[in-house]
Amino acid sequence: MNPSYLRMHQSNQTFVVQLRKKRRSRQIILRALLRLIRFPNLMIVALTQYLVRVCLVGPKGEWWNHLIDVHLLGLAFSTLCIAAAGYIINDYYDIKIDTINKPRRVVVGRIMSRRQAIFAHSFLNFLGIGIGTLIGLRIGLVNFIAAFLLWLYSNQLKRLPFIGNFIVALLTAATLWVVVLYNPQNRLYVYTYSVFAFFITLIREIIKDMEDVRGDATFGCRTLPIVWGIRRTKLFLYFLILTFLITLYSFAPFLPDRLIWYFSLFILLPMLWFVWQLVRADTRSDFGYLSQICKLISVVGVVSMVFV
Repeated sequence: MNPSYLRMHQSNQTFVVQLRKKRRSRQIILRALLRLIRFPNLMIVALTQYLVRVCLVGPKGEWWNHLIDVHLLGLAFSTLCIAAAGYIINDYYDIKIDTINKPRRVVVGRIMSRRQAIFAHSFLNFLGIGIGTLIGLRIGLVNFIAAFLLWLYSNQLKRLPFIGNFIVALLTAATLWVVVLYNPQNRLYVYTYSVFAFFITLIREIIKDMEDVRGDATFGCRTLPIVWGIRRTKLFLYFLILTFLITLYSFAPFLPDRLIWYFSLFILLPMLWFVWQLVRADTRSDFGYLSQICKLISVVGVVSMVFV
């Protein structure tokens, strides 16, 4: 066989292998970046804000106009920028803790340098606050406060008992009621769902602290499970769940009957299952399962907006 042909064939094979490696490397980097900014969570936030505008604020008959509304698009995009920046700065400060709690999911310090993470965090915050201000000064102010609280949470508050959980829950609820800052109609419905978002997020954040107690304790965090212990934290969660359900059903006289039935079937029953599993939970995997149940309940709650 011609030696020149062999060399050309080997060269082509080498080129193909290198091309595949580069393509695989790009895919790994892209997946890591999407994991860093919690892309599925961001999509849920965007969907939630659009459903709030279309289904709660309304009118539903003008849904297409809402979908192409420049102000709503800007609001959703600015919210996603602030949220993504919050996820990045959280991982920036949690490199050592995450190395213990979730070593396979660490991005900052491995795939993205710490300097790149800070730049991305600052750029996204600037973009989110800027776009929010263009929509309205109040939106810009809310985005600024949210960006500051997310930084403060990542830097200090998440290592303290309860206050960090409370801040995250409050900011999650804010992604809903911020929609009515420039669309004040049907505020009661929006506030009902904001209460739902607040409590289910608060419960999930405490569950996540119970899941991550080993890594948190190693680096001196003072979360509820570390300060109180698992048993007392569970008792506090029972109290929160009871308060959540009582508060949610206190809105019942003002809500459509079909929505109350939906809540009873798809929110109350899963919460009862959640409580049963919480009683039995003891290991990290148990608390991880409970966290996923909370996330599922929150998604089901978002979908229920179409029944309003």
